[in-house]
Amino acid sequence: MKPSYSPSMLLAACLLMAGAALLIVVSTKKKEANASGPASSPSANAVPGEIRYPLTGEIISANPERRTLTVTHDEIKGFMMGMTMEFKASKGDLENAKPGQRIRAELVKQGDELSLEKIWPADAATARAVAAAANALAQDTIMRGKEAYREIGETMPEFTLLDQAGVAVPASRFRGKQIVLNFIFTRCPIATMCPAATMRMIDLQKAARAAGVTNFELVSISLDPEFDTPGVLKEYAEARGIDTSNFSFLTGPDAAVRQLLAQLGVIREFEGATIKHSLSTILINEQGKIIFRLDGSTWAVKDFVEHLKKG
Repeated sequence: MKPSYSPSMLLAACLLMAGAALLIVVSTKKKEANASGPASSPSANAVPGEIRYPLTGEIISANPERRTLTVTHDEIKGFMMGMTMEFKASKGDLENAKPGQRIRAELVKQGDELSLEKIWPADAATARAVAAAANALAQDTIMRGKEAYREIGETMPEFTLLDQAGVAVPASRFRGKQIVLNFIFTRCPIATMCPAATMRMIDLQKAARAAGVTNFELVSISLDPEFDTPGVLKEYAEARGIDTSNFSFLTGPDAAVRQLLAQLGVIREFEGATIKHSLSTILINEQGKIIFRLDGSTWAVKDFVEHLKKG
């Protein structure tokens, strides 16, 4: 059963599949410009007086008490030579930090304080796995053409994204489990959209367990991977007291997310600093086939519990 969309939403879906929506292209180009190096004036989302530099390096240690990461970083052109330094970092990034891990991040200079934001794993194995899966997914969307949207009964598309701990997660990791999947973003300001969808998933996790269902996983994929790094997703989950033993928050290349949205019939449009999007919650069975979906954020938990009990 296909979701019912208006002509304008179907047009947006086509643009998503082609990866050519003007709003998305413009937004992506702006982000790439901001990431390429420090600008002569602060970026649109920067605090006045704040300067940002791209940074790559290796984590030496994390100090939660001081809220700092010690990193041996490469040369930062136009700012400083490579050296070992201590930087302020968020709680989520500190919890994810692994000594010896290569990372890429943004160094933020605010007065005399130096901090790291937008921290991503940058080890070769992780980068290869995520990039290869993103390329394969893009090719799959192209090959499917007008049939990119996956119907009930079709197989879930393959992907590899990063979870809230910064670990590369292939779709195959969930094979053999029932999966309830949706798309959200952590900065969503509308209470009846992403926040409501996340609360439904939390309620579903509790209700399914109470009903004796054990072979299920919950998966929320970020609509805003530029902002929603693994550390941000970790803090999002912790702030809501979410049990992540079978609830994963995933993020990764925007290109991969865009292809998943096209293949799963979810609409996303960048509008200024926020995102306009549709909501869908999808159930995939143990064999990886899409068997049920509901659109919107007001679905009844019991509907998914009943389907999960049949699995």
